[in-house]
Amino acid sequence: MKVTPQAIPDVLLVEPRRFGDARGFFSEVWKESALAAAGLAARFVQDNHSFSAQKGVLRGLHFQRPPTAQGKLVRVVRGAILDVAVDIRQGSPTYGRHVAMELSAANWRQLWVPRGFAHGFVTLTEDAEVLYKVDAEYDPATDAGIAWDDPDLAIAWPLPPEGPVLSDKDRKAPRLRDIAPPFPAGFA
Repeated sequence: MKVTPQAIPDVLLVEPRRFGDARGFFSEVWKESALAAAGLAARFVQDNHSFSAQKGVLRGLHFQRPPTAQGKLVRVVRGAILDVAVDIRQGSPTYGRHVAMELSAANWRQLWVPRGFAHGFVTLTEDAEVLYKVDAEYDPATDAGIAWDDPDLAIAWPLPPEGPVLSDKDRKAPRLRDIAPPFPAGFA
């Protein structure tokens, strides 16, 4: 398993090995000891699975405020997405910057999105299935989001001509500058 820090070093690209033969393949997609040795020490408590039928479905940018902030290990088992992690840790040298990575069933990559980041993705194909492990359970009381199209974030979403398919929640999300800092200086 290969683990590579991204432009924001706390965001990690995880590339599990696949071993194939005439029957198909086998892959260890999560191995606690190997990932802990590479700096990703997380205790996962919930697995999430999302399906998007259309190309251009945009989910995000979501996060949970402390004390139930979530780290997420994201992977795609069918189709492809552009996965985005935005640093929203007040005082961070990369505050407001993002990492974007294509994840697909074909490239078998995973992205570690740590606590203190907003997360979202857009589907690049029809029938996209995304699985992600989280290190804190879903908590509607701390669930929040920021606008996917916040111009201060300058995310280059690859969207179809008709624009993204959004939930009402995501359509109404505020800009980052319009919310109280969800993760105070020094949050780790």
